[in-house]
Amino acid sequence: MSKKIVIYTDGGARGNPGPSAIGFVVYGEGEHPLKQIGKFIGEGTNNQAEYKALIAGLTEAANMDATEVICFLDSELVTRQLNGQYKIKEPELQKLIAEVFKLSNKFLKVEYKHVPREKNKLADKLVNEALDKAGY
Repeated sequence: MSKKIVIYTDGGARGNPGPSAIGFVVYGEGEHPLKQIGKFIGEGTNNQAEYKALIAGLTEAANMDATEVICFLDSELVTRQLNGQYKIKEPELQKLIAEVFKLSNKFLKVEYKHVPREKNKLADKLVNEALDKAGY
């Protein structure tokens, strides 16, 4: 039996690089989140935070025994990198995308889709709350 999960992720840094945080929201079949997490992750760039948010969301989906995952990200750059449209030159991002693809192998199907920022408000709010709480 397949178990579909939808994840909305966001990552951000205040300054680039600077203090950074991740946020992700996991949905099952319904419209109410099954889980939502915002977490301060230390120094980093916006793109590193975007990837780390996705890694955290995919890890959670794997822990929930999901078989199919649709990931919505508001970073068009990261979405295009994940879908093979753009190359990744930065070594740190290459390590992070390798981790994403390794996690992706735990599922029968994974999709990465771009979503406008206004449709990713909860994940964005979780990032900002985590940064505020950490004193940034």
